Amino acid sequence: MKQKTGMKFAKTNLMIAGMILLFISCKTVQPFAEADRLLITSGTAETPFRILQVTEKPDSVLLRKPCANFKNFAGDSTFQLLVARLKKTLEVENGVGIAASQVGLSKNIFLFMRLDLPDKPIHVAVNPKIVHHPDTTVCFERDGCLSIPDRSGNSVRYTWIDVEYQNEKGDKIRERLEGYSRQNTFTAVIFQHEYDHTRGILFTDKLCK
Repeated sequence: MKQKTGMKFAKTNLMIAGMILLFISCKTVQPFAEADRLLITSGTAETPFRILQVTEKPDSVLLRKPCANFKNFAGDSTFQLLVARLKKTLEVENGVGIAASQVGLSKNIFLFMRLDLPDKPIHVAVNPKIVHHPDTTVCFERDGCLSIPDRSGNSVRYTWIDVEYQNEKGDKIRERLEGYSRQNTFTAVIFQHEYDHTRGILFTDKLCK
């Protein structure tokens, strides 16, 4: 009788421990902190974000902050709202790329225009990486940024890059992006520019000498 009671007690404790572990794991895999969630849900899919400016000290500090990777974002309604609002912001600003850090979210996600594809679609890059590039660089003319008003400059860029990222559905993408000329296409430069944003780097840090 005592042995059976002890076994039952052990099983109960094991179940409780399992429930606690499940609760903790659920709490740690949320893709957004509460402050980030509030910022994203402060508007609808048709509400553009305010873009941070280097001319504002608090904004400048956030723009220089390295971003964190996403976990368990696919299917999250707040994440989908973030993507929709970033697309709307890009449309309103008539840009070719925008990173979440530019709207105050230190998360590894940006949007970039595929100038190398028909109809120039906007692609979403989550947890992006540049895994390979040539040794040589070029001087890309008239680089500019939505967060740096009234200024452009020639920046040091690779002519092509091999990249890895996830799209908004969580699918893993690996591809080579090319293009560094305004006379043809500069998709590779757009990706490099936005990728730099995720690391707290601005195009003004890479000006050609």
